[in-house]
Amino acid sequence: MINPWFVRRENCPACESGNFTTIHQMPFDESPIKDYLLAFYSPQGKIEFKYLEQANYVLCECGNCKMIFQRDIPNELLMERLYGNWINPQRSFALQQEAFDLNYYSDYAQEIMQVIAYLNAMPSSLRFLDFGMGWGKWAQMEKAYGVESFGTELSQEQIQNGKNNGIKVIAWDEIPQHSFDFINTEQVFEHIAEPLQTLRYLQGSLKKDGILKVSVPSSNNIKRSLRIMDWEALKGSENSLNPVAPLEHINCFRRESIIKMASMAGLEEIFIPIKIQYIFLTGKVGMKKIAKSMLHPIYRNILKKQNMIFLRKKKFSGNN
Repeated sequence: MINPWFVRRENCPACESGNFTTIHQMPFDESPIKDYLLAFYSPQGKIEFKYLEQANYVLCECGNCKMIFQRDIPNELLMERLYGNWINPQRSFALQQEAFDLNYYSDYAQEIMQVIAYLNAMPSSLRFLDFGMGWGKWAQMEKAYGVESFGTELSQEQIQNGKNNGIKVIAWDEIPQHSFDFINTEQVFEHIAEPLQTLRYLQGSLKKDGILKVSVPSSNNIKRSLRIMDWEALKGSENSLNPVAPLEHINCFRRESIIKMASMAGLEEIFIPIKIQYIFLTGKVGMKKIAKSMLHPIYRNILKKQNMIFLRKKKFSGNN
C-alpha cells in the first residue's frame, strides 16, 4: 500500500505518455537515500522520516520524450511541510546570501539585458513575471533595469521579502488577469507535480510576442551517475545526482522533453541571436568564468547543449 503522504503519477508529467519504465528504486528511509536526505536537509532545518516510512524513491524514464521522473511524489500537505517546515526560511536565506557571489548576479544582469534587447522595447514598457521567485533576486534585478516586476511564490516569508523589495507579488489564480512580455521560470519546473498543465496555464498570460524561459538542471549523463551511485558527489560535478534529488527534483528533463512539452502547450523554441548575447556579456571574475561565458551562446544556439530554453507562442496558434 502506498504511503498516504505520497501520490503516484501514472503518466509522464511532460508528455502524458503511459509508456515508461522503472530505471531505479529504493526506500527513502534506508541508506544511501536516508544518508543523503539527512546530509541535505539538516543544514537547512530538519527532516522527519516518519512521513517517509514505506515510501520508495522510484525513478522512471518515459519511452516517448525520454524524461526521467519520480513516480511517487509528496502530496500537497507533505510538500507544504517540506518547503515550509523542514527548510527553515531564515537558514535558507542565510545560506543563499553566503553562496551567491558577483558572478551569480552578473549572470542575472546579462540575461535580463539580452531579453530586453531581443524584445526591442523600452524597459519601462515591459512587464516581467518571475514564476517561483524564491527570495526575489532575479525579480529585483529586472526591476533595477526599469521593468515592471511581478513575482509568484508560496512561502509567506519569501512573499513578504518580495513586497519589501518592491516586487508586485501575485497569487497563482491572479496570473490570468495579467499579460507578460517575459515569464521567467528559473529552476522551477523540476519541482512541479504537473509541469505540462502549469506550462499551459502560463502560456495563457504570455503576450503575442512574449517569451517564456524554462531553465532546469541538466540530465546529461544521469544514467551513468545512477550506476556510480555517489550521493555525496557535489552539485555540478560529473557524478552529481542533484538533477534527480529525492522529494524535490521530481522531474529530470532532457532537452527533447522540454521541447515536446512546450509543443503540447502551444509553444515553440526561439533563439536570442548570438550577436545580442555577445553585446550584453557582462563582467566575470576569473579566466574560467570568462571563457565559459564566451561559450554560452554557442552551447545554446548551435550545439543546443543547455537546458535553458526560450519559448514563444506558436505562430499558428489560435491564442495569438
